[in-house]
Amino acid sequence: MNMQKWLSELKSAKIKKTMPVLSFPGTQLIGACVSDVCSDSDLQVKMMKAVAERVDSLAAVGLMDLSVEAECFGAQIAKHPDDVPTVTGVVVSDLEKVSDLQVPKVGSGRSGIYLEGIRKLAAEVRDRPVFAGCVGPFSLAGRLTDVSEAMILCYEDPDNMKVLLDKCTEFLISYVSEYKKTGANGIVIAEPLAGVLSPSLAEEFSEPYVRRIAEAVRGEDFLVIYHNCGNSADKMIPSILRTGCDVYHFGNAVQMRDVLAQIPKDVAVMGNIDPVSAFKDGTPQSMRERVFALMEELCGEYPNFVISSGCDIPASAKWENIDAYFAAVKEFYEKQNA
Repeated sequence: MNMQKWLSELKSAKIKKTMPVLSFPGTQLIGACVSDVCSDSDLQVKMMKAVAERVDSLAAVGLMDLSVEAECFGAQIAKHPDDVPTVTGVVVSDLEKVSDLQVPKVGSGRSGIYLEGIRKLAAEVRDRPVFAGCVGPFSLAGRLTDVSEAMILCYEDPDNMKVLLDKCTEFLISYVSEYKKTGANGIVIAEPLAGVLSPSLAEEFSEPYVRRIAEAVRGEDFLVIYHNCGNSADKMIPSILRTGCDVYHFGNAVQMRDVLAQIPKDVAVMGNIDPVSAFKDGTPQSMRERVFALMEELCGEYPNFVISSGCDIPASAKWENIDAYFAAVKEFYEKQNA
């Protein structure tokens, strides 16, 4: 599939399908628990096929499990039956020893399972693009040190933090390159931890490393989608744009109008219905109201806007709300183009 052509057609389309970050609620459709899906490529494919058959989405988005890459580096993982695995403890407790850290081989930990899952999914889902997912370089570095200390380490030991970021980026380039070989049509790079940085720190400790990944893997047949759900993302748009990704996806912590006002109208931007208060805790009626409010505010003025969830939709989100979301998007476009 020529993904640059696909993206161009998406931006010019008067009626745009939606692409929420929707995978784990599929466990409800196949009667599986999240922890089992995160360790079994066949279950991943079964779940994602069930989701694709249920909703008319713009693309199938693979599992956003941001513990996978840290586990490859040796991080301890806590598994939860009904939630995504989390990183416990730290791998790098002393940045002065980061030079001793070995860059893992792709396929170590559960990365091989996720690669195989996307390979099988790309072979099964042929009516829409398939996007894999991975963590961003600064977000990975934070999981290897300590998420709450990551920003402080940028001040206290910037040189060694950059050594760590180099190693994270080296691994991620190899990992995403393998996803490209599986037949995936692109990658969603989740860089949420960069959203806690100041714009100047993000420019120094996130931007160049994301750009390095994008330059290494993006092409005619492979898109790079950048995701940042931090509450400062709207203040670092110039830096985010310099990463050179194809699509930019934002969370519900920011106002989409503030983001879109800073981005050229030939660049696709996605977001940002709240995955928790709307998809998990809302009602079909409140979902319709949120979708219409956001689309009425933005769609006329910003043709590059594609509605999506603000982040990964929780496994426990109600399918009645997910169905209502897709129905509301369809209804909005039907009324707009009547």
